[in-house]
Amino acid sequence: MRRGARRVGPIALLALTLGAAGCDSGAGGKKVIILGIDGMDHAMLEAFIAEGRLPHFARLAREGDFSPLQTTMPPLSPVAWSTFITGMDPGGHGIFDFLHRDPETMQPVEPFYTIGPVGRSLTLGSWVLPLSGGDLGLYRRGQAWWDLLDAAGIETTIFRMPVNFPPVETGGRSFAGMGTPDILGGHGTYSFFTDYPPDDMAAMTGRIELVEVINYRVDAQLHGPPNAFRRLRVNSGGFGGGDVEYENPDLVVDFEVLLDPDAPVAKIVVQDTELVLNEGEWSDWVRIDFEAVPFLVEISAIGRFYLQEVRPDFKLYVSPLQLNPEDPAMPLSNPESWSADLFDALGPFYTQELPEDTKAFTEGIFDGAEFWEQSQFVFGERRRALDHFLDTFEEGLLFFYFSSVDQGSHMLYHFADPEHPLHEPDELLRNGIRMLYEEMDEALGRVLEVVDEDTTLIVMSDHGFAPFYWGVNLNTWLLEQGYVTLKDPSLQGRSPLFVNVDWSGTRAYAFGLSGLYVNLRGRERDGIVEPGAEYERLLDDLERDLLAMLDDRTGANPVSLVYRTSERFVGPHLDRGPDIIVGYSRGYRSSWENPLGEFPREVIVENDAPWSGDHQNDYRLVPGVLLTNQRITLDAPALYDLTVAVLDEFGVAPLPEMIGEDTLAPR
Repeated sequence: MRRGARRVGPIALLALTLGAAGCDSGAGGKKVIILGIDGMDHAMLEAFIAEGRLPHFARLAREGDFSPLQTTMPPLSPVAWSTFITGMDPGGHGIFDFLHRDPETMQPVEPFYTIGPVGRSLTLGSWVLPLSGGDLGLYRRGQAWWDLLDAAGIETTIFRMPVNFPPVETGGRSFAGMGTPDILGGHGTYSFFTDYPPDDMAAMTGRIELVEVINYRVDAQLHGPPNAFRRLRVNSGGFGGGDVEYENPDLVVDFEVLLDPDAPVAKIVVQDTELVLNEGEWSDWVRIDFEAVPFLVEISAIGRFYLQEVRPDFKLYVSPLQLNPEDPAMPLSNPESWSADLFDALGPFYTQELPEDTKAFTEGIFDGAEFWEQSQFVFGERRRALDHFLDTFEEGLLFFYFSSVDQGSHMLYHFADPEHPLHEPDELLRNGIRMLYEEMDEALGRVLEVVDEDTTLIVMSDHGFAPFYWGVNLNTWLLEQGYVTLKDPSLQGRSPLFVNVDWSGTRAYAFGLSGLYVNLRGRERDGIVEPGAEYERLLDDLERDLLAMLDDRTGANPVSLVYRTSERFVGPHLDRGPDIIVGYSRGYRSSWENPLGEFPREVIVENDAPWSGDHQNDYRLVPGVLLTNQRITLDAPALYDLTVAVLDEFGVAPLPEMIGEDTLAPR
């Protein structure tokens, strides 16, 4: 593949407990529009064009150029978008997966943002007032290409670029994308209020609240983040003394639901808002303010209510509470004031990284039709935002991002694929992925309306898609092959995070979606493999055995590519990554249990979850797309080539560490 801190205010400090525009352009009126479509697959796009479904994509391919776009290894969104942002491979930008690990503790590390230690604070009884520290910074390394454009006097507008939270500080404008948390600091924690507990409630990632319906009324609470301004004693050490324990209590807002005794209707009262919803109806956005310090500090969020069922069971879904763009508790935009400006122009909107609620669908809170309705609301918001940006874009560069194809392809694949273990007929959803591509075609048509002879148009995606039929428990395979030793084999499969692993007899382990690590002496806390010749021999053995892995049921090899990071990547951050990256064959990917060090009994398991399409594959199997109104000059353009091409459109030289080549011919 290879060629050649921000300081935050006191309100943001609370949220951290959660885990110059207008200058003259140097390009003489030159304009570049980049439409970033996460997960658009080259083979699907070709097929849908051939079916006559996508007239605007067909026109752009005919009048301009169309090519597969080589993705990264692994072909995961944080890795791929970071490569496009920086023009470097993972060794340069330091992001190798959705999950990294701390070799000293074996705890997961997320590669999005970092929080510095809190400094001085003032304690008044149970109240704690942070005075310094708690800085929020990007985990990704490397300079963003729009920062270089800004330095050259080019106006830039970047909307929802992934792996850009907190947003890069430049003179242009940018709004955060993938990596942006919800108000709880997570990746999207829905709430579900019901008087009938769902099956396997303990395994759900949402907040499941059991309530009672008394006299046609339900009283409940919405939970916000822990209150960093308050510290309450929870344990005094007992009769024998000991350490005193404190915790920050959750911020909460009370609300009530009043049920109509006859009709399937309810009124929801939360703070100053009253909503009347029919069964099966969604609310618009509702502002929710959590009071952290009375009369002084509020944490503002927005959420949507979905009255799923009134009776016989009561079921109310509340979306993950979003950072309110009107008054965000963490920085959502650069400059910070731009978030409120967008709120004024667009109204409230989803700010969480990937707002389509795949978790609610996977965990049985939504069915397919409900997921489709919610994700279509997300798309509608994003589509209206595109109109706003196209109406106001005059000069420089505009990047605009859509997530709907990626999230829909993950969740709807089994409806269209009769070979999938979970395949089920559904008249609407069997064409769901096609409809998502058709929506993108309509959006492209809107973009084409503003493209003139001075505008370069680029449509690109970070990776493609493949079916997910079978999950591979790579740690279980390592155990069976003798690379891992357990403390108590009788307890296999009962604990995550390697709790049952005997590190004195373990030479390699899997962590994250695609990574395999050597238990290396001097790096891992309990490392036993010596650097040098022993390490290299172990990598040879692992590569041979991984490629020889066989699925007895299908006769296929689940792994088609083994990538040694030290040989394939360059840059100062190789130490962040795994020793080997595994590229799965079509139909296979990491199991759900493998990323956090579990050891189920079976190596290969059938996927029976709605998350039925994926791209944790050999990168050669899932290329993205590149369409442009210019000629593509490289036979096999890659994401890092596109980085250089964007800079070259404005005559800006790439940085020496950027590894790509210009792939667009001059107009």
